[in-house]
Amino acid sequence: MLRGAGLDPKVIVSGFDEEAVVADSPERLCRALAEAKASVVAKSLKSGIVIGCDSVLELDGVAYGKPGSPKEAIERWRAMRGRHGRLLTGHCVIDVEAGRAISEVGATVVRFGSPTDEEISAYAASGEPLRVAGAFTLDGLGGWFIDGIDGDHGNVLGISLPLLRRLFGELGVSVTSLWR
Repeated sequence: MLRGAGLDPKVIVSGFDEEAVVADSPERLCRALAEAKASVVAKSLKSGIVIGCDSVLELDGVAYGKPGSPKEAIERWRAMRGRHGRLLTGHCVIDVEAGRAISEVGATVVRFGSPTDEEISAYAASGEPLRVAGAFTLDGLGGWFIDGIDGDHGNVLGISLPLLRRLFGELGVSVTSLWR
């Protein structure tokens, strides 16, 4: 997504243990995860801008990340179908040289369709829901089972360009100066 928006990012996996973070709300959890991941990467660099993100699905006030098994994905989809939840993505931007950081959480309402038990089982068997927060995608096989969203689609895909633009601006960085 960032490449399509004119940036040339270098992907650095933080290796941060997500299980080490606990928080009292889904929003605080995804923000803390994004901040922790960005911080780990920033400490390994001498310059540049680090963007760290992490997503969770909030359903009934509970944060859901990636399901741990196909069985868990099936159970999650049975609970989600015909309902709506909020896909939260924490964004943290760190200007390494300036030593400044800023973070915010984007939220998008996701309206889940009503797939049959057979469709849910086939989706879980594909493996896709095991790799993503909330056990669904918009831009893959899961897109067949999403009736719509209210908000930024990029946020659901894992990174919100409008939110990043605001964060860059607050750090005094023009997004157009980053275009390749």
